[in-house]
Amino acid sequence: MTKQRLVVVGNGMAGCRLIEEVLKRDADRYEITVFGAEPRVNYNRIMLSPVLAGEKTFGDIVINDEAWYRDNAITLHAGQAVTAIDPAARTVEAEGGLVVAYDRLVLANGSDPVRLPLPGAELKGVVTFRDIDDVDAMLTAAEQPGAEAVVIGGGLLGLEAAYGLARRGMKATVVHLMDVLMERQLDEAAGYLLTEALRERGVETVLGAQSEAILGEGGRVAGLKLKGGRVLPCDLLVMAVGIRPNAALARAAGLAVNRGVVVDDQMRASDPAVFAVGECAEHRGVAYGLVAPIWDMCRTLADVLTDKDAAYEGSTLSTRLKVSGVDVFSAGQFAGGEGCEDLVFRDAGRGVYKRLVLKEGRLAGAVMFGDAADGNWYFDLMRSGEPVAEMRETLIFGQAITEGLRGQGPSSAVAAMADTAEICGCNGVCKGEIVGAITAHGLTNLDSVRAVTKASASCGSCTPLVEQVLALTLGDGFKAETGPKPVCKCTTHGHGLVRRRIVEDELKSIPQVMQALEWKTPDGCPSCRPALNYYLLCAWPGEYRDDKQSRFVNERVHANIQKDGTYSVVPRMWGGLTSPAELRAIADVADEFAIPTVKVTGGQRIDLLGVKKDDLPAVWAKLNAAGMVSGHAYGKALRTVKTCVGSQWCRFGTQDSTGLGVRLEKFLWGSWTPAKVKLGVSGCPRNCAEATCKDVGVICVDSGYEIHIGGAAGLDIRGTEVLTKVRTEAEAIETITAVIQLYREEGWYLERIYKWMNRVSLDEIKARVADDLEERRALYRRFAFAQRSARIDPWAQRVAGRDSDEFNPLSRRLEFVDA
Repeated sequence: MTKQRLVVVGNGMAGCRLIEEVLKRDADRYEITVFGAEPRVNYNRIMLSPVLAGEKTFGDIVINDEAWYRDNAITLHAGQAVTAIDPAARTVEAEGGLVVAYDRLVLANGSDPVRLPLPGAELKGVVTFRDIDDVDAMLTAAEQPGAEAVVIGGGLLGLEAAYGLARRGMKATVVHLMDVLMERQLDEAAGYLLTEALRERGVETVLGAQSEAILGEGGRVAGLKLKGGRVLPCDLLVMAVGIRPNAALARAAGLAVNRGVVVDDQMRASDPAVFAVGECAEHRGVAYGLVAPIWDMCRTLADVLTDKDAAYEGSTLSTRLKVSGVDVFSAGQFAGGEGCEDLVFRDAGRGVYKRLVLKEGRLAGAVMFGDAADGNWYFDLMRSGEPVAEMRETLIFGQAITEGLRGQGPSSAVAAMADTAEICGCNGVCKGEIVGAITAHGLTNLDSVRAVTKASASCGSCTPLVEQVLALTLGDGFKAETGPKPVCKCTTHGHGLVRRRIVEDELKSIPQVMQALEWKTPDGCPSCRPALNYYLLCAWPGEYRDDKQSRFVNERVHANIQKDGTYSVVPRMWGGLTSPAELRAIADVADEFAIPTVKVTGGQRIDLLGVKKDDLPAVWAKLNAAGMVSGHAYGKALRTVKTCVGSQWCRFGTQDSTGLGVRLEKFLWGSWTPAKVKLGVSGCPRNCAEATCKDVGVICVDSGYEIHIGGAAGLDIRGTEVLTKVRTEAEAIETITAVIQLYREEGWYLERIYKWMNRVSLDEIKARVADDLEERRALYRRFAFAQRSARIDPWAQRVAGRDSDEFNPLSRRLEFVDA
């Protein structure tokens, strides 16, 4: 029987895997010819990273050596790329003019790496990371003592390249356009842990950065310039920014091509004698770049080529990072979404983070960092679609515990834990030590366990687990204890502990806080994220990068949203003063943008009500042009300093209350606070500025200044209490600044000053601000330092184009409901 002629274009993983599958089914069916553009046998391309890192050699990653081709009577044309296909004649033509006829043709010629069209991209030392020649070029660069490398692209391939180069002794820096590494596979929490793990392995990252130009010297790369002007010096620049299906050959032959070669469920192209598998193929609109789908495609096509019924219906994807010691797994709908529920496990001591996403009672996605041993089991659950409701309580603990306890209560998971299982990662306390201490010392409550074993005595995240051990050991004798109210449902910790840990442990990002304090949700919620954002901003002024998505909509758009969806805008009028020019500007803006209502507020400002969101940038621009800045009437921040006319105009005024109000407002504006802050300065005890119902009030008297705090005139109505009395205006400013800074540092998010005062007591505040001169001045200095990076007009920034996406309609679905 005459064999059919099977020609495979591509000697890579897809082409050779297809041939292996065909040979398994019918070794005598075809006369096989393979064309490969590279002058070498078939090797495992996904193992290039270990070769670069020095963990494997090229010989270690060869899949099929020359003997395999010979033993299976396969004709290999290595280093001979196919240049043309003639579907009518059913022939292919290769470099050098060789023409080979086929009965069945398989395109498995993969993809090409994307090269960014940056100025300088043609310089020597600019490479991609696609084949063994790229690896050789990188290894040559790494031989230069003190050489530095920059990798553009924080995806899987880019990180593996950077890690390999770091292992070879280069200083490696990854530049990534997004704020999260591997954002297509990892959520913010896992991305943060990955960034830290890479830093420990010598790989620095620059996130949220856009490349502008590649700089050169003498024809070789010398650096990468980022937008904003920063330059990263380098001797090697690796572009790892994605791949593009290699479909030019198919397109030239007249086959249907979109992003890749269009194939049906039998991997058949638009010509019935031509098929495609691997990265060059596009199936149901998807072009895959991972190996698992390739294997699925090859199995299907091998069945088809041997006359068996088969259909490829797409693949669920999973990803593992090949960086030594960094255990990362991601699969499915890892980021959650509408209708999804998250199960989260964090172990700060071991650096473990796991997130499972459930949807309609089934596992829809998973992302794991630090312990991915159960990744394949979760992946199988995803692909099978098995209901997981009955194993929900133990699912996050992995296959062994879940399957061991299937059908039993959630406390059984703790009962089944070995005595050597660690309960408290902070203090290294195992279950057996806790049980032993309870029994030996007759412990009956959490505090006594903490005192004896130190379990739950540090971050406290293991408290529920310790309580379960207590409950199991004591039986009915156990009574759970209550502690401070947690920040929200995402954590067991209260505001005070969170603030203290941020400072003591030098936690400087939201993901870092959530991991260290073992948050129960992957990314927090609209309650805890704004609180953490404020606490970090207060603790690390000038260093922490404000997270706009952790702000309520009013603070993100710098205006107050009204019930009809429009906004109100309040320009700042220092101390309540204004001028004809400012009033004209306000009037002109109201006319130009058809703003329906102009109202004087209770804080002596003018409120423009009914502004359309799309008009906000233009309204701000007009007001900025008249010299006015944002009044922060929307923010948890200093809002207004209300004044009376004082000694300048009033017959009873004792001091320059208007001038003091202006000076206070110009010094304090822009500072973020736990809740809104309003001040009032009255020039005499008649109190025309109503200072005694403000958060901070000043009553000017002949002998100086009475400083009051703790007033309110909103949901709660209460008068202020006297904090202290000072003689000079300078002392008044210093004292007011100090008390606001103390409130900033110790108030809980959304806690007004009067509530903070009730919690800590007026006497405590007096002792630290009024009586302790040294602490008062230290507080003043810390506030002044923070103001160096705070007094920025957000309106002007938005007018200049910053965060313009806020005014993109697609971004509006992310808006938080205001508190």
